[in-house]
Amino acid sequence: MAGTGMRTNVIAGMALALGMALALAPACRNTAEGVKEDARLDAERAREGAQTTGEESAAAARKIGAEAKDAGSMIGQEAKEVGTAVADGAKEVAVAVKDGAKEVASDVGAGKQTVDIKAALMAAKGIDASHIDVNTNADTKTVTLEGTVPTAAQKTAAESVARDKAKGYRIRNLLTVAKT
Repeated sequence: MAGTGMRTNVIAGMALALGMALALAPACRNTAEGVKEDARLDAERAREGAQTTGEESAAAARKIGAEAKDAGSMIGQEAKEVGTAVADGAKEVAVAVKDGAKEVASDVGAGKQTVDIKAALMAAKGIDASHIDVNTNADTKTVTLEGTVPTAAQKTAAESVARDKAKGYRIRNLLTVAKT
């Protein structure tokens, strides 16, 4: 009998273990299904979050693109205005240089006329040019003879020499006849 009691205990223990295993099986199954469900929900939330983040990123990129386009347009307009200002300034400089060149050329032309006439007067026989001043105005195209000569004939001869050397210029003969 002793063996029978022990056997009964073993069977009872096995039955208890089997009962516990059967009782825990649904809980384990529920836990595994819960983990799967939690994982599915987490994946769905992650997809939704990624979609929202993607949409927000796309909106931010569009906004940045629009702002960059506006900035580019503004820079382009300002560059155009600067270019126009530079072109206008260059035109003004060109006009000033042209006017300055004309003035210098005019002054050089007048100076040349003065030197040519004075040299011709000094080289002319019969004219004492030592007291004759020659002034040339390029703006009015006028040559003025001033000073003194010893005779009326030298006054006339000096004017003739000036006319020959200063073609296109008006001659003002302000020479006076005086014995020196």
